[in-house]
Amino acid sequence: MLRLALAGFHLIALGLGLGAVLARGTALREVGAPGSLRRAFRADTTWGIAFGLWLVTGLWRLFGETEKSVGYYMANHAFFAKMGFLAVILALEIWPMITLIRWRAATGRGTAPDTVADVASARRIATISHTQATLVALMVFAAAAMARGYGAR
Repeated sequence: MLRLALAGFHLIALGLGLGAVLARGTALREVGAPGSLRRAFRADTTWGIAFGLWLVTGLWRLFGETEKSVGYYMANHAFFAKMGFLAVILALEIWPMITLIRWRAATGRGTAPDTVADVASARRIATISHTQATLVALMVFAAAAMARGYGAR
């Protein structure tokens, strides 16, 4: 039952996170429109929650050996491709995370949401978000390959 629950939550987090990062990017492309920054903040929160759930369930599945042994993963090229995509997603997230935290703090201090975000930074985060969504999709293909035995040495 644990195996099923972990796999299910892992996949739910994946879908939730993919939708959230796309929604964040879309909202930030519309910065200046009423409510766009609030939508971006909501989507960013969902992206963070989904990512946390995704990470916890993934590590539990890996080290708990609920699906396959750690040795299987460590000898699989598709697994390393999946982890490489994850590393790039994390590296790309550093600047948007810091920027969005600053924007949230500014709105929390009472600054009008429409004046917090500069359009150039918002568009840059939107582009990063859509790039991350593409990487998440590539991770799905790497995971599907790995689950079917591709990439095993």
